[in-house]
Amino acid sequence: MIAERKMTRRIRVGNVAIGGGAPVAVQSMTNTDTRDVASTLNQIERLAHAGCEIVRIAVPDKEAAAALRMIKSKAGIPVIADIHFDHRLALDALDAGADALRINPGNIGGQRAIERIVNSAVKHKASIRIGVNSGSIHKETLMKYGHPSPEAMVESAEKYISLFEALGFEEIKISLKSSNVINTIKANELLSEKVDYPLHIGVTESGTLISGTVKSSIGIGYLLSKGIGDTFRVSLTRDPVDEVKVAYEILRALDIRHRGPEIISCPTCGRTEIDLFSLVEKVEQALSGVESSLKVAVMGCVVNGPGEAKEADIGIAGGRGQGILFKKGKVIAKIPESDLADALIAEIKKMVK
Repeated sequence: MIAERKMTRRIRVGNVAIGGGAPVAVQSMTNTDTRDVASTLNQIERLAHAGCEIVRIAVPDKEAAAALRMIKSKAGIPVIADIHFDHRLALDALDAGADALRINPGNIGGQRAIERIVNSAVKHKASIRIGVNSGSIHKETLMKYGHPSPEAMVESAEKYISLFEALGFEEIKISLKSSNVINTIKANELLSEKVDYPLHIGVTESGTLISGTVKSSIGIGYLLSKGIGDTFRVSLTRDPVDEVKVAYEILRALDIRHRGPEIISCPTCGRTEIDLFSLVEKVEQALSGVESSLKVAVMGCVVNGPGEAKEADIGIAGGRGQGILFKKGKVIAKIPESDLADALIAEIKKMVK
């Protein structure tokens, strides 16, 4: 059973509300060279088309900070500037129009640097994400615990939160991430009990498409099922558009948010007599960008056809060169195998007009 979401404070990243009962927001991060404005904008457009609501971009130097101004002026979704080591880049990013910053207070330059960042964030009405990864824990805290335990991550975050609160700045969200799923879960559970700031959740450096999807689904999915988390990014060594797709599948599986068709397909077996892999791939690609939450079945034989998939809004099943098109378990047409995908896609497009 999914727990009721914890009511956190509400902040904003541009026009997107985070926390305070707002929908769980899906984020991603570009992997282009930020200084290449055209490529970065192209990727942001693709991300937004897939449903990304907030995008983070790396700002490693002044040239990237300068490029951010043009990117921000043309990006259709809020932009977070990811800053490390040099607080002056954070100031440049805010001047360039960044809606928010992602910083690790432990590597940004000390108290005076944070004060300057906070003052600029207030001036520009920007929010700040305080990020604490297992590899970036406050030095004294790490020495105290001896290793990057969940308790060390939480204590480190609390130190940074107190620092921002002392400056009168509370437009913050917090993220505690580790590549270890259990540590990520435990750290966020502990922090959620201690603060009411919105939490950005995720499993950092989670890996490739398969391993990263599994680790992210377990870590993020578990926390969301417990009512913890206001926004998240699925981190994959992959095209970031895939991060967004996985994110929405996690939300769909938990019945938290639904975006785009849900494709139900059988795993195939010795009964399969059609090229199901190609069929599913063609249908999935054709429906990319469709926002309707239809349930679409693509089945490999009559056994797993309209019987097991009778709850689907629409579907196909086939074998031996032909197939059927069905709605809600009822066959509406018999179609040659070569035309199955096109017939299904055409019928769906009629339904979502």
